[in-house]
Amino acid sequence: MMRSLYAGVSGLQNHQTRMDVIGNNISNVNTYGFKRGRVSFQDMISQQINGAARPTEEVGGVNPKEVGLGMSVASIDTIFTQGNLQTTGVSTDLAIQGNGFFVLKNGDETFYSRAGVFGVDSEGTLVNPANGLRVQGWMAEDANGRQIVRTSATPTDIVIPVGQKDPPKATENVRYFCNLNKNTPEIPENPTADQLLEGTWQTEINIYDTYGNAHQVQMNFSKVPGNPNQWNVSVNVDPDNAEFTQTRIGFGTTDGVANTYTLNFDNTGKLLSVADSAGNTSNPEGEIVLQASYNVADSNPDNAGNPYRHTFSLSLGTIGSMENTITQAASKSTTKANFQDGYKLGYLDNFKIDQSGTITGVYSNGSVRTIGQVAMASFTNQGGLEKKGDNTYAESINSGMANIGESGTQGKGSMLAGTLEMSNVDLTEQLTDMIVTQRGFESNAKTIQTGDSMLETVINLKR
Repeated sequence: MMRSLYAGVSGLQNHQTRMDVIGNNISNVNTYGFKRGRVSFQDMISQQINGAARPTEEVGGVNPKEVGLGMSVASIDTIFTQGNLQTTGVSTDLAIQGNGFFVLKNGDETFYSRAGVFGVDSEGTLVNPANGLRVQGWMAEDANGRQIVRTSATPTDIVIPVGQKDPPKATENVRYFCNLNKNTPEIPENPTADQLLEGTWQTEINIYDTYGNAHQVQMNFSKVPGNPNQWNVSVNVDPDNAEFTQTRIGFGTTDGVANTYTLNFDNTGKLLSVADSAGNTSNPEGEIVLQASYNVADSNPDNAGNPYRHTFSLSLGTIGSMENTITQAASKSTTKANFQDGYKLGYLDNFKIDQSGTITGVYSNGSVRTIGQVAMASFTNQGGLEKKGDNTYAESINSGMANIGESGTQGKGSMLAGTLEMSNVDLTEQLTDMIVTQRGFESNAKTIQTGDSMLETVINLKR
């Protein structure tokens, strides 16, 4: 008689636990990155009244007679299914599509989270603004002008230096491609202004000196009279101040040369050779690279009192190629400089985060460079993580150690900026579970009530 009472008590207690989990799920239905819980029940040990008997020659076998003593909670599992993604438009908001966790730090303590509600604090550190936990990743390192992120290193705080200066960079390389019109008329010996204008193709591009000052590079292309496949080119940096800048261009050096060079094409319009004013010519194969230099105003003179000269490389493409080089074809002249690598002083005024978690800074001078990369962690058994509140988890002895690396590797998902992962709680499912749990609770209460009535009947037998 008493066994049913205690079985009913265990049912009440454990259905209450299940209701607690359901209530927590429903309360977090709109919590970013929340993962719902699930309660599993199991029966408790059974009391054996009679044991089993094996078959004999006379009778068959007999099954054991056992009375169960109630039920208990087998497990309370965290279900890590993917939540729906919601676009927020906030550049620091991150969502994980697939497996993985963000890595957060509080001093020496490490936490893991699916909630990517991040922001930048007063020091530029990427943090969770609700609790100050710092997002972990890797800062880019400068290697000869290139930014490299070493994801094999130990993760550290990510700092986005909004407003940071980007020093000016002097132009080192300029590239010219495209076409010179084969049908451009030659310039006669004593040309008129119209003939000079019609027979000259002029291009300009801005380059930068070591101070970040912009300088206009003007190149004038004109056909050599009597030679249909040859062009003379003059180069002037800041043509309005050409007397001071004294532009020079040549192969290997700018000493002893003028500001002109000659282009030679074959009968198919491909570049055949290039010669500077000193008679130095390009290699018969490979890329054509000239050196150009000019005087920089308001600079410290050298020991001889001469102004500082800025030198840069001018690439015209590859000999014998029709792509990525200057050509001569019966089509409109389109020869323009398509690349130069200098820029003025700038400030970091924007940044973006891509699917790999790489943070790219956009500066006011137009330069773009890698700032760092957000780290991700994965676990052999993510269900073994311990909940620590604030949408965070911590390692346990059954979760396994965190495997920290970049997204998209070793089973880790990808990151989506400007997006947050919603809770994976399904209200329909939870409300249905609530009904089933309520009925289970009521039924167990009825078991106790019925058992109590039966005991009362037994007690009343003596009256």
